[in-house]
Amino acid sequence: MATSRTDPLTLEVVELIGTVVARYYEEYEQAAAQHALTGAQARVLGLLSLDPLPMRHIAQKLKCEPSNITGIVDRLEARGLAERRPDPADRRVKLAAATEEGRETARRLRESLNFAREPLGELTETERTLLRDLLKRMLGEDVTGPAQG
Repeated sequence: MATSRTDPLTLEVVELIGTVVARYYEEYEQAAAQHALTGAQARVLGLLSLDPLPMRHIAQKLKCEPSNITGIVDRLEARGLAERRPDPADRRVKLAAATEEGRETARRLRESLNFAREPLGELTETERTLLRDLLKRMLGEDVTGPAQG
């Protein structure tokens, strides 16, 4: 039997998820500001610190227009935190990539985010694994793959 989307428990869970997301974004914006970045710049830099990406992929991941990403990468590039380089697989495509300084800034920014880390630390590993798997399931992602601790 399917659960109604308006039952009290579902509504409470939706409200709690909204509260968690709002707190995360508030802390993320504050952490970004400590590094003289906007929240959007910090999110792009965080992605680029993991892997160089074409701008259209960044836009897809952040669910925004590619033209917005171009301006954000321009500003990160002007500060020496990002650079554009040719894609080795397709030289017609430009990749945005974090510079060494950009990767270091992204690392410091990630380390300064305590909102989720402290409460999650109070959960057991089993509880954190269950929470991760439930969130992935909600996002339609595979939860049967290898554990990513």
